[in-house]
Amino acid sequence: MIRLRKKIKLPAVAMLAMIVSGSARAAALSDAEATFLDQLVTASVVLEQRCDGYEVDGAGGVQLGARLLGSPEAAMAMIDAYGESYDPGKFRPEVSDAAGKTFRRVRTDLIRNPQRACADYGDAGVDRGLLRRY
Repeated sequence: MIRLRKKIKLPAVAMLAMIVSGSARAAALSDAEATFLDQLVTASVVLEQRCDGYEVDGAGGVQLGARLLGSPEAAMAMIDAYGESYDPGKFRPEVSDAAGKTFRRVRTDLIRNPQRACADYGDAGVDRGLLRRY
């Protein structure tokens, strides 16, 4: 076995430890944030896949988010972090990571079995207040 020894300076190790611990803290969504984001993304995929009979219920989405997150402002911040008004200065990367996983899972279901998945996810969105029937 060959052993290589390299000297690592203490400041470099300390810097790396700070970066890793900071990333670990920032990477976790609260349960309420994760729940709202999952529901929000699921409803958006239903709309993106053009499931017949469903449309967005914007007020209902903000109300649901306010109940889960504690305020309409917190709900709008999460909606903005996921939606079109992306701002890198306010954006939390863990929102994108979680949203991407949910998006891929729901979209795959909708592609594999569109009738069942549209009904299941669409009705769940209606029950939560994120979608409404038309």
